[in-house]
Amino acid sequence: MLTIQEIMETITMVQEEHLDIRTITMGINLRDCADADPRAACRKIYDKITRLAGNLVPVGEKIAREYGIPIVNKRISVTPISIVAESSQADDYLIFAETLDRAADAVGVNFIGGFSALVHKGITGGDAKLLRSIPAALAGTERVCASVNVATTKAGINMDAVALMGRIIKDVASRTADRDGLGCAKLVVFANVPEDNPFMAGAFHGVGEPESVLNVGVSGPGVVKRAVEKVKGSDFGTLAETVKKTAFKITRMGELVGRTAAERLGVPFGIVDISLAPTPAVGDSVAEILEAMGLERCGTHGTTAALALLNDAVKKGGAMASSYVGGLSGAFIPVSEDAGMIRAVEEGALHLDKLEAMTCVCSVGLDMIAVPGDTGAETIAAIIADEVAIGMINQKTTAVRIIPAPGKHVGDYVEFGGLLGRAPVMPVHRFSAADFVKRGGRIPAPIHSLSN
Repeated sequence: MLTIQEIMETITMVQEEHLDIRTITMGINLRDCADADPRAACRKIYDKITRLAGNLVPVGEKIAREYGIPIVNKRISVTPISIVAESSQADDYLIFAETLDRAADAVGVNFIGGFSALVHKGITGGDAKLLRSIPAALAGTERVCASVNVATTKAGINMDAVALMGRIIKDVASRTADRDGLGCAKLVVFANVPEDNPFMAGAFHGVGEPESVLNVGVSGPGVVKRAVEKVKGSDFGTLAETVKKTAFKITRMGELVGRTAAERLGVPFGIVDISLAPTPAVGDSVAEILEAMGLERCGTHGTTAALALLNDAVKKGGAMASSYVGGLSGAFIPVSEDAGMIRAVEEGALHLDKLEAMTCVCSVGLDMIAVPGDTGAETIAAIIADEVAIGMINQKTTAVRIIPAPGKHVGDYVEFGGLLGRAPVMPVHRFSAADFVKRGGRIPAPIHSLSN
């Protein structure tokens, strides 16, 4: 039974420390919607999404009122469209993206993920059509998110796909230039992509998932920051234990909300993702947690070690609180969505290379990074290659969500608003990696992939 102290503690977390359920995401299998006629397939897709997710938003809003805990986003993830659409006779898959957008609008969710392809070992005909359709799809829809998995520890890195994604990202930025390249904020390139991730823009409903499922993403950087501030000067064991206990409380709340929502929607409960996902709001920053640990500014020497402690303690606390922890789980470091990260960049403490080093020990990767608009496709591909190599070698999920902001230069800002925030344009290396990227083929899997 909850004590009065625990109830008051939760109220404080919500009212003063920005605690929320960041998202409840319904995953929906669309494989049974495949049809040779693309319009027939789209009708099936629209009907199935609106039927299964029709009550997702009302249920989420009712639970938020009952429990007094904000549920910020209600979202949908679907089977990768490259799989669903491959049997159709469509020349491109824009019609499928438009259908997803209409269905998302009809049920009232803010994002729908799954305009996706898994190409870590090669590209099928359906994959190729989806990849070609990404620029038009992200420019022409409001709610659709896309993701592409280009590497795994078992398969290595598909460098043909990496090079192609560099060109696609440039195309998406160009088509959404009037919005500072906003389309790129809805596109993620992965290594070792998880199939149960509730967070956008990388969510999709994996082939090993049930017919439908309810996954939950919790957050709470403000709560963790406050807890860390209370043990100022304590040793690292005490610090880690404090973060772990705080993550436990956050995760228990997330599982309660997730299981309640799943029961009311009549779908299985999937996982709770215990990632610390920041927002642009003051006091809701992962960077500020690291600074509360004793760093003058995020990005200085010691930042990677502090982030490693944070990420590990969050996972340990979450694992104790729930038997079904999944998704990405850890600490996100998206620059545009974290006020402390933005400040660190502005003050010269945080650079792209340091962010890359930090991704070795946290979730997920180089996230919401704005770079100059004249950055070449090969440079973007090389940045992707570096990041997915970290994931491949370290057997972890890594990703890149990068925005080559059209017409912007180092020191300028891109403005997206809402949870996507604003980002300072960061410099990239001036030396070319074009000849490296153009080699093509696959970078082989590491020796420790031979684990069978």
